[in-house]
Amino acid sequence: MLYWLTDFSDGGGVFNLFRYITFRAGAAFFTALLVGFIFGPWLIGILRRTQGKGQPIRDDGPEGHISKAGTPTMGGILILTALLVSTLLWARLDNGYIWVVLMVTYGYAAIGFADDYAKVSKQNTKGVSSKARLALGFLLALLASLLTWYLHPSDLEGRLSIPFFKDLVLNLGYFYIPFAMIVIVGAANAVNLTDGLDGLAIMPVMIAAGTLGAIAYVVGRTDFTDYLGVQFVPGTGELVIFTAALMGGGLGFLWYNAPPAAVFMGDTGSLALGGAIGAIAVCTQHEIVLGIVGGLFVVEALSVIIQVAYFKRTGKRVFLMAPIHHHFEKKGWSEPQIVIRFWIISLILALIGLATLKIR
Repeated sequence: MLYWLTDFSDGGGVFNLFRYITFRAGAAFFTALLVGFIFGPWLIGILRRTQGKGQPIRDDGPEGHISKAGTPTMGGILILTALLVSTLLWARLDNGYIWVVLMVTYGYAAIGFADDYAKVSKQNTKGVSSKARLALGFLLALLASLLTWYLHPSDLEGRLSIPFFKDLVLNLGYFYIPFAMIVIVGAANAVNLTDGLDGLAIMPVMIAAGTLGAIAYVVGRTDFTDYLGVQFVPGTGELVIFTAALMGGGLGFLWYNAPPAAVFMGDTGSLALGGAIGAIAVCTQHEIVLGIVGGLFVVEALSVIIQVAYFKRTGKRVFLMAPIHHHFEKKGWSEPQIVIRFWIISLILALIGLATLKIR
């Protein structure tokens, strides 16, 4: 919104700064961070008063989680508020990609909120049925995929770029739509499964968002794409504002989510943030790179799929408990050990993801 102040610039002066994505991205980061710091205690207080017993804890979970009983959930509202305020202030609102990502983010936030509300109000860990959540999630992903198809230049429609290979681009045609839907829905649910320890999900989400933001900036500039030999996707550079705001809001939330957590993000936050990074990957046409950058989320989701499939087939378990972070808890790793080591893995994967831009 503040971008329109450039109308008062004659090519110089303070208002001219608003033309630059880098300036607005920095401003978006600090705006979201400030919103998180200021409104965090107020929101946590409200959640404590309204939720009573807080998020219900699984009876079959790790023993150490019993001490978490009474911690309020739905803290994702803090991230989402900071993200929305900052994005609307600093992004160009005539950019279609911004609205696609916002639609996915807050659509999934609504699904997650309904699930969290059901859990808290009934004091039951089941919440909204998985079938209903998936159906609504796929519907949102379908709409986002169609809109993104419309926004992409005609020569990029249905194209899938392959990392590490400069000229290898697959033309999926209309099959790209279901593929993009799976990317968005998969990312949303993978982050949701990862959110099981204090601070575990939010930092890898921030790392993935920062990496995808850098990619969005690169593929939105012809000088960079010509040099690196990647596809030019006009308009995606504006998504840097969104990712910067997400990182600022996420950092503000982490202040209160660090062990021992004063608040959980809940499905309200995890589904929304996962959907957001999935949508950004689709907008920038770097879906496979998301699988690298978000490799931690992929492993968490696969651990659940493998555990369920193997148990149904044999009656035995591959992991002591799934998702895999609980497996390491059962093996005696402390919660901070798991969280920090998973953060390190996420950072390494992000660097590999960025390297794909250069080595094609």
